[in-house]
Amino acid sequence: MSSRKGQRDAARVVREQLARERRRRRTVWVSAAAVVVLVIAGVVGWVVWSNQRSDDFTTPPGANAPGTGIVSGDGPVTVDVYEDFLCPVCKQFEQTSGSTLEQLVAEHKAKVVYHPVAFLNRFSTTGYSTRSSAASGCAAAGGKFREYARALFDRQPPEGSAGLTNDELIDIGAGVGLDRGSFGGCVQAQTYKTWTEHVTEDASQSKVTGTPTVRVNGQPLENPTPDALTAAVAAAGK
Repeated sequence: MSSRKGQRDAARVVREQLARERRRRRTVWVSAAAVVVLVIAGVVGWVVWSNQRSDDFTTPPGANAPGTGIVSGDGPVTVDVYEDFLCPVCKQFEQTSGSTLEQLVAEHKAKVVYHPVAFLNRFSTTGYSTRSSAASGCAAAGGKFREYARALFDRQPPEGSAGLTNDELIDIGAGVGLDRGSFGGCVQAQTYKTWTEHVTEDASQSKVTGTPTVRVNGQPLENPTPDALTAAVAAAGK
């Protein structure tokens, strides 16, 4: 009698162990399937986001083919300039070297591509870097990009502030000869906000980590003084 009871107990223990093993395997497979679904969803989401970021933007007139900067000049040497309108060092660069770049353009020695990035939004309370960059796109549409960019640096607000208001950005544009109506409407509508995001994303992907960054035919110029710019363009043009 006790032998049969022992056999039944042993059989019950085996059945329970088998049942637990089946439940464990089901749990593992369900968990694995959930992970696969999440991974697939994440990949799909990233692809959708990436496509939107890369393709859905409005490019202002005067931009280069990939829409990452405004072109000035037609010289054989390409100078890429990455600037943020809230960057104090960019203002200093414009004051010391901006006229040299314009001279190189005027002499048909260089083509300068200006990339107005929005790296410093965190240093204003209103996303000023994005707003001012988008406004510069509106200025490009009106044929006054360089004039407007210089004026923005002249009126540069301090870091940590709200930055200039849209009305002030429009006043600056009117001051350099842009039509207040069309330019103002463009600024208020943030027509080129998506372009600014595209320019900034491309700069990040191009390993630009700070502003100003200057590259001559793709090669970084660490200290872009007037003499260094002139020499680098002359060397690259040989």
